[in-house]
Amino acid sequence: MKIDTFLAHYHIGENPFGAEEARHDPVFDRLIERDLSHPEFAKVLGQVDRPGTSVVFGEKGSGKTAIRIMLANQIARHNADHPDRLVLVVPYDDLNPVLDQLLIACGGSLEATLDELRLEDHQDAILSIAVTRLNDAILGEQPEDPTPGTQPAHTWRELKKLLRKLPRQTRLNLAVLSALYDQPRTGSVVSRWRKLRGRLGLGWQRPVPWAKVGVALALLAAIGVGGAGILEENTDTRTQWLLYGLGICFAGAIISGMTWIVSLARRSMLSKSILSQMPAVKRSPSDLSSILEELGTSGLSGQPIPMDRSKDGSESRYQLTRRFMEVLSGLGYAGLVVLVDRVDEPTLIHGKADRMRAVVWPMLDNMFLQQKGVGVKLLLPLELRQLIHRESPAFFEEARLDKQHLVDRLTWSGSTLYDLCTSRLHACQVQSVTETAPASSDSPADPDKLIQLMDLFQPDVSRDAVIDSLDQMQQPRDAFKFLYNLIQEHCRLSPEDDPSFKIARITLDNVRRAQAQRVQDLHRGLSPA
Repeated sequence: MKIDTFLAHYHIGENPFGAEEARHDPVFDRLIERDLSHPEFAKVLGQVDRPGTSVVFGEKGSGKTAIRIMLANQIARHNADHPDRLVLVVPYDDLNPVLDQLLIACGGSLEATLDELRLEDHQDAILSIAVTRLNDAILGEQPEDPTPGTQPAHTWRELKKLLRKLPRQTRLNLAVLSALYDQPRTGSVVSRWRKLRGRLGLGWQRPVPWAKVGVALALLAAIGVGGAGILEENTDTRTQWLLYGLGICFAGAIISGMTWIVSLARRSMLSKSILSQMPAVKRSPSDLSSILEELGTSGLSGQPIPMDRSKDGSESRYQLTRRFMEVLSGLGYAGLVVLVDRVDEPTLIHGKADRMRAVVWPMLDNMFLQQKGVGVKLLLPLELRQLIHRESPAFFEEARLDKQHLVDRLTWSGSTLYDLCTSRLHACQVQSVTETAPASSDSPADPDKLIQLMDLFQPDVSRDAVIDSLDQMQQPRDAFKFLYNLIQEHCRLSPEDDPSFKIARITLDNVRRAQAQRVQDLHRGLSPA
């Protein structure tokens, strides 16, 4: 019997258990509005408008990515209901760009990249994402991805009005942050920064070209002296005056040229010094030099520009973060949430625990995790939990995981998985009825007519037996694989001309044993999936 025939018998339009990744699961997209989540989800979310840090450890398939998506969705809902207490989401779930930049800075050495990765690099990468998304909204440009909550809730016209009401220093701070961190997907960095400066009401004037002014003044002086020489009657005196004029012109040109060269060299050295401390951010020295020229000495005065590795580099990032939060506060934002996920997936990591450790450990710093108005949600693979328990007391003193809303292991009971699988059946059945038939009192979409998971089994199969089978799967992805294979095996054993639409107990037992063994092999590293 075909699987579609079995599902159609129960008015199910698609296989509820076919997806293995929350990001590409249409059934999960429908369920996300029903607030179906792990029992620990409320602890991870916390109070939305007072963001706090959470650290979650979970196995592959335990629902970490689903939690990340639900966090973003909950924040988007909060923003829709509370426009005066908004929260900006910063998705930090793709570490490939950051690691690639660091790899280039370290000359292509993977070992050096992982050894030299600092907390400051993570701070720079997070600020880069946040500033870029804010600037996209200010300039009316489309975001790179449609993740809920990652874009300001205001239109660019509303943002323009709000920005103009901010103090000039706050707007200047955003201009400096943009000079350091803005990452446009297309176009010139400098031209985008000039456009942003206009939106911020900081003027469009170009810096005074002192070199050209100096040359022009020297020429005027030379012409004046030369004119005075022409009026002289004595030929020798006239020649002498003309020589004086040419000398003034030449000296002025030399001085002006040297002034311009020295200024250019200083900006170039400053740009290279800054970028050497920010290897995680993609920026060319020439682009940064051009922007620094337009900001001028007054614009950079008092700004916490990272330039010296010998000093506490993270302190300058904390100051820059506070200035960014001041900008957000003026736009009606109460906080910012950073979602860290998929740390095992980057190309340079390849799922290796020691490499993940090198990437994640710098972020386990209490000062970083407890910044005012900033909540960091760390959704980490279970392999790191095993490593973290081997650390010294000094590490735990610095990380203070006892203050970080720690979920030591993301576990699922058989009953919770049973409810989750039943809700997926409902979602697929309702979708099928909605698409194929109008609603009516006797429609399967009626709550009393919705199919239950036990309806798929023969009467001699108890609910406890199904819950126990799901409990052995331990997590959603393996529970879905179990039910998918169970339906598949039942259909394989049932002929098309005499179909059976109830799964037998012996089929349940056989598939349960095979899938439980697969899960055990996976946990022991003997099986890839």
